[in-house]
Amino acid sequence: MASAVVPQARGLDDVAARAAIARLARHPSAPWLHGEIARRLIERLVPLRAEPGRIVEWWAGPGGGDALLRERYPRAERIAVEPDGIWTERRRAGEKRPWWSIGGTTAATVLPDTAGPAAIGRSQLVWANMVLPFVVDPPALMARWHAVLDVEGVVAFSCLGPDTLRELRALYVSLGWPAPTPNFIDMHDLGDMLVGAGFADPVLDQETLTLRWKSAEALLAELRRLGGNTAPDRFRGLRTPRWRGRLVDALAERADADGSIGLSVEVAYGHGFKPAPRLGGEGPVSVSLDEMRAMVRRPRPAR
Repeated sequence: MASAVVPQARGLDDVAARAAIARLARHPSAPWLHGEIARRLIERLVPLRAEPGRIVEWWAGPGGGDALLRERYPRAERIAVEPDGIWTERRRAGEKRPWWSIGGTTAATVLPDTAGPAAIGRSQLVWANMVLPFVVDPPALMARWHAVLDVEGVVAFSCLGPDTLRELRALYVSLGWPAPTPNFIDMHDLGDMLVGAGFADPVLDQETLTLRWKSAEALLAELRRLGGNTAPDRFRGLRTPRWRGRLVDALAERADADGSIGLSVEVAYGHGFKPAPRLGGEGPVSVSLDEMRAMVRRPRPAR
């Protein structure tokens, strides 16, 4: 039987994505929107059979939600995997504790995104809030999540969906301008990617938020704070003040009666479970020692 086709097309410029991460690093904390989505993600976190002893926070700095995880799982060991040197050093500095500090949440071990599965180690939960909007190859990243999870471990993630900023895209089309956003991933494609990476029983849902700003200038500043446009066919180079003025005027024309301007943000939330390796069947099966130990420890079902 032919295997399922895993969507690969991303429509995202790698250089622009790295620049967006660097732009996020200019601020001491994650954007407000990332923090709000983290709060909503942790409310959706599926019940785990046991409290995780070890959590991997993927891109904990720009993603946000670290405080929520520490509050929910205060005894868990935490590994923070950060996307670049600025975030790595900032997080390491933030995790340092004075020698007289006693008690409290255990400081996280901070690793760069280049760390492999052996360096990261096995965990029971991978948390990846608002990571995928900046990732060119989501299936490859999901495979990395799978590699650092124990059997029956869970990945919890969030990202932006295709309806995000649909009003702004329509405005750009009406002005004859290239796309203001990359192609955000459809929820059903996310499920296919999870299965292709080895996860079982993916759980996904989405919601659409409406964000409002008092002015076009405030709106544009907020969007810039979120990282900027990473679409390959975006405008190249700097825009002129005249062009920006035209954009501000066009946005202002779409203001509601109260003078505010609203944009839609579609947010997708996902969970994937790492199943036990299938024993038997066609072809050789590779099972790591850690996975075998987890299978042995698992209680047998009652007869």
